[in-house]
Amino acid sequence: MKITRAMFVRGLSSFYFDDQAAIKGGARQDGFMYVGNVHTPGFSTIRQAGECVSVLLELENGCVAVGDCAAVQYSGAGGRDPLFLAETYISFLDKHLRPLLEGRAVEDFVANARYFDAIEFDGKPLHTAIRYGVSQALLDAAALAGGMLKTEVICDAYGLPVRAEPIPLFGQSGDDRYAAVDKMILKGVNALPHGLINNVPDKLGYKGEKLQEYLRWLVSRIGTLRASPDYFPDLHIDVYGTVGLIFDHDPVRIADYLAGLEQIAKPFNLYIEGPVDAGEKDKQMHELGEIKAQLTRIGAGVRIVADEWCNTYQDIVDFTDAQCCHMVQIKTPDLGSIHNIVESVLYCNKNGMEAYQGGTCNETDISARTCVHLALAARPVRMLVKPGMGFDEGMNIVNNEMQRAIATLRYRQETSRLNLAAA
Repeated sequence: MKITRAMFVRGLSSFYFDDQAAIKGGARQDGFMYVGNVHTPGFSTIRQAGECVSVLLELENGCVAVGDCAAVQYSGAGGRDPLFLAETYISFLDKHLRPLLEGRAVEDFVANARYFDAIEFDGKPLHTAIRYGVSQALLDAAALAGGMLKTEVICDAYGLPVRAEPIPLFGQSGDDRYAAVDKMILKGVNALPHGLINNVPDKLGYKGEKLQEYLRWLVSRIGTLRASPDYFPDLHIDVYGTVGLIFDHDPVRIADYLAGLEQIAKPFNLYIEGPVDAGEKDKQMHELGEIKAQLTRIGAGVRIVADEWCNTYQDIVDFTDAQCCHMVQIKTPDLGSIHNIVESVLYCNKNGMEAYQGGTCNETDISARTCVHLALAARPVRMLVKPGMGFDEGMNIVNNEMQRAIATLRYRQETSRLNLAAA
């Protein structure tokens, strides 16, 4: 089955692009906007509308495969690719990628994905968002051509067992970190709330006291609202390096603070994402490793999660090999082609690192649904509820796609079992 036509369509993503450096630098919030000067190249304002480009691949049988090129909310930060604006890239895609896609056979997804992940123009690889969207469309094309679910295509390509079992879901609250928690508890999400602790004065506190207060409320709120005493979600909070700022990147002080948070979080398991941002990869691994070692020395069970500077498959391999953290976020748009996501999860699973298949609020329904199929095949510890910051919409998209896929897989497995028995 070949691609007869490739098209590229401008669209909107589910959130916004934010200049993380400006926000961490103290930009003042005014309603939904931020006031101040931009710090990251490519931004015209600190917060601006998120964009995507849909990749449409028409096949010989008339089916149309779809993928969405999308980039993370904090584009240009932590070693990531620059801002992805549709106007900048659509003409490039039409000129350079359409001829490479049209006429291409779609059955071998991994070979196609690796091809587009590796090609360069003017000595540079394609923007991660482009590789992300094109590979989604190629996976969809392989599934449509083979009459398979996308997760079945991945399992077949990597020799993985097809498991019709759910993946734990992790909800993100955005700035609505109180009302969103109520929603997450009511819908029984497996890990919560993310929290978006990306600012010292308003969200963390100069001594970390505001996060401590929030965590006390969070524990109490779960106890009050949960429908069953057996509901024990993991608490996973992203602090965007702000803990390192208030404790001068001192691993002993940081570890002591995190251990104190663990005591507040009991009886729930606590994960702290991005306790420090060291400014570059090697320093990041070193600082996280020192914090982890200190946590071990003092007998603390709080787990730290790598995010910043862990952006590619090779980064994930390096962080895993260094064992400098307990969990890595596989931030899906940052890895380019989606085969890198699968291989990252598999590498973590094989080498004793918890894999969190994450992403960004700034994705789309198409990319989020594709990621469900990747997770069902590769089996990370948890998967992000996305896109958007409203929780309910992302929970609907991710949970329902997962449940539909699981039901289909179970039906096919049962049908196969009955056919074998009848034979």
